[in-house]
Amino acid sequence: MTSGSPNALHREGDDTGAREKMVALRGALLRLHKALLEMERRDYEREHGVVNVGELFRLVVDDSQFSWLHNISEFVVRLDEALTGKAPIGPADSDTAFDLARKMFTPTESGDTFQKQYFAAIQRDPAVVMEHAELARLFSQTLPKEKKE
Repeated sequence: MTSGSPNALHREGDDTGAREKMVALRGALLRLHKALLEMERRDYEREHGVVNVGELFRLVVDDSQFSWLHNISEFVVRLDEALTGKAPIGPADSDTAFDLARKMFTPTESGDTFQKQYFAAIQRDPAVVMEHAELARLFSQTLPKEKKE
């Protein structure tokens, strides 16, 4: 089995449906991450002035304002590792990825630090609301049969 691209919808040995779900989840999380990053960048620049791409990269890695976004980056890295790894992707893999994502991306004022930050971001940025809605739509399309009923 070759590693291939994490964007490839088909790979020999993988369950096609499971792989397609994980690729869709990866894409949705990348778009959400971009919207959240842009929101944090605008907030940072209002207080500190405009930053170039290199400065933004440093901020994303080192600045506490951006640190809560690391959870999304790490989740996408794990998806990439699964999608390009040697082990075949099966339904249990996509089910696990979606279960973890549903838990992580439940915005709430009383959840963990990430969930609280995510809740606040949804309250203040329309682009984040739109990407959250897309993620929620993807979640609803991939519920196991027993949970849909």
